Amino acid sequence: MILVLWDIDRTLLYTGDIDRRVYRETFTSVVGRPPTALPARGTGVTMPLAVRELLRINQVPEHSVETFADRIVAELPERLAGHRELLANDGIILPGAVDALAAVQQAEHLIATVVTGNLRGSAETKLSELGLIGYLDTTIGGYASDDSHRPALVRIAQDRAAAKHGGRFNRDNTVIVGDSLEDVRTGQEGGARVIAITSGTTTEQQLRAAGAQHVLPDLTSTTTLLRLIDQSTLSSRAWSGP
Repeated sequence: MILVLWDIDRTLLYTGDIDRRVYRETFTSVVGRPPTALPARGTGVTMPLAVRELLRINQVPEHSVETFADRIVAELPERLAGHRELLANDGIILPGAVDALAAVQQAEHLIATVVTGNLRGSAETKLSELGLIGYLDTTIGGYASDDSHRPALVRIAQDRAAAKHGGRFNRDNTVIVGDSLEDVRTGQEGGARVIAITSGTTTEQQLRAAGAQHVLPDLTSTTTLLRLIDQSTLSSRAWSGP
């Protein structure tokens, strides 16, 4: 068995400025004034870390950062859920994503879930509103609400998958599909191989230099994706289930 960990933003879907709108609204609600700057786009960092950056670049006193960060993080999923109609109307499913998700889901030896910098509530809202959630077992995913250190989410997802399906998951039978340098780092430090997609803000050269095992321009070739997932693993040796 092979565990496939999908990144969400800029890999499967793109929500444009909706996340940034939610950051603005939540910052204003908690801090009491609108932000003048927002975190960098497309970095792949977890939402709790992005929130701390948001607070610091807007000159919130350091002694208040953790308190405000906890309040903002707690509020973000509900605020995003308040924009479900906007997500459904303006969110974009990236080329090939539906067919790629369906192909992985239908392969009997593949288990599909997510490892994402989103909080779980935010991740499930995005996937649900764009009609992708049915292709993934989100109950065994790794989310920023589990740990703000993204590489730690790989082990969380591996342990959840093992508890549900039996056997053992490690670097040899776990693959991340993602678009950012943070996805590559997550695989390297967390214990997964990486198939990178140049659908985000990072170039093929940057992704390869960072250590991605394979790089694809998009998800439109399901045959290629499935072949690379199998090539990236040693599933028969690593699997210890029945």
